[in-house]
Amino acid sequence: MNFPGRLLTIFLILGTAGILMAALIGYATWEASTYRITVLVDRDAPEGIVFISDPHVRPENINQVKEIIKEINRLQPSVVLIGGDFLYGSMEDPTYLEIWREIDAPVYGVLGNHDYLTGIKGSGARGRIAWILESILRSRGGDTHLFYSTNPDLASANLLERIVEKNGIRVLRNEAIDLTLNGTRTIIVGVDDIWAGRAYPPSIPDTDAYTIYLVHEPLVREEWTPDLVLSGHTHGGQINHALFSVLDQLDIVDIRGLSWEEETPLYISRGIGTSTLRHEYRFYTPPEIVVINPSDEPRAGWTIVSVSSR
Repeated sequence: MNFPGRLLTIFLILGTAGILMAALIGYATWEASTYRITVLVDRDAPEGIVFISDPHVRPENINQVKEIIKEINRLQPSVVLIGGDFLYGSMEDPTYLEIWREIDAPVYGVLGNHDYLTGIKGSGARGRIAWILESILRSRGGDTHLFYSTNPDLASANLLERIVEKNGIRVLRNEAIDLTLNGTRTIIVGVDDIWAGRAYPPSIPDTDAYTIYLVHEPLVREEWTPDLVLSGHTHGGQINHALFSVLDQLDIVDIRGLSWEEETPLYISRGIGTSTLRHEYRFYTPPEIVVINPSDEPRAGWTIVSVSSR
């Protein structure tokens, strides 16, 4: 092949690669802005609990969070639960957190590792590998404390708690709240963040109440006695690639959706925000609103997951 022909071939290859990359980025941006609703059907649970996680509120996604809040209000929940990671990085502008006032229901939440400004040691490829190893060990009940930061920012977490509570969210830091929801006695146990080394929830005696443990990182400890555990943290992998899918399908790691820890159902939300980049990108793991036993019939496009039987 002569030089002009080679040059044309190179241009064609680079042009095609550029078009494919632009298409992938466009799709990932669209998917990150397109939430889905998952319905958990559990005959023992009360109606109308809505669960979201990982909002990571910042200027780039605040409009989307507002749209999700509008959808939550349309669902007319009995209570809303938020699974932590309110922040993206440090608290740049607390006024963004005023959006939580717009929820028309009682709201309870827990803090996540970003709210303590803590996470796995290392960054880049090293941090990603460590994240996968930590996820596998945690999913198998192993000791993972060596992966975490030893210096959680308690001042940041305390300030965040005060701000969100002024805006309508009751933060549960190793606390249990006893509610009656649509005639069903319900106990919500808020577990403080595991990565920050703060997870010491109270013991809950045997009771006929429906008991939900709300914990940011997906975990079920042997001494806990929940009917359901709700978690977030993983963003469903955020960019769902073959490795995550294989590990998830083989039940080696809990990344998204429903899994069972012995007899305890654990549901891991894909969350509504992202934390890797300033802008929102997702690939085959869209943002998620979770509804437990909605009052109305499920609508077209909703994903139905049964928790009543294994």
